[in-house]
Amino acid sequence: MSGGDIAGLIAAGVFAVLVAILAVPLVKLGRVFDETTHAIRDLSENVTPLIAESTTTLKQTNEQIARLDTITSNVADVTGNVSALVALFSATVGGPLIKLAGFSAGVRAAFRTVVPAAEPSAERTPRRRRR
Repeated sequence: MSGGDIAGLIAAGVFAVLVAILAVPLVKLGRVFDETTHAIRDLSENVTPLIAESTTTLKQTNEQIARLDTITSNVADVTGNVSALVALFSATVGGPLIKLAGFSAGVRAAFRTVVPAAEPSAERTPRRRRR
C-alpha cells in the first residue's frame, strides 16, 4: 500500500463518519415531517365537523334573527295602533271633558258672584252702610 492508498482510505473513513453524523439530523427531520403530517391530518379531520357545526349554528341564528325582525315589526305596528287609539280616545272624550270643566268653572264663578262666600267669624268686621 502506498501513501496515496492510505490517504484514500482515511478520506473514505472521514467521509463515512461525516455521512453518519449528517444522517442523524436528517432522520430527526424526517420524524418531524411525519409528526407534522399526522398533526395536519388530525386537524383536518377535526376541523371539518367543526365547520359543519358552525354552518348549522349560523343558519339557526339567521332564522332566529328573522323571527326577531318579524316580532319587532309587529311590536311597531301595535305601538302605532295604540298611539292612534289613544289619540282617538283623547279626541273623543277629552274635548267634551274640557268643555264640561269650563262650563262647571263658569257656573261656579256665577254662583260666587250671586251668593257671597261666608266669612269666618273671627275675621268679621262690622260693615258700614253707605249713604
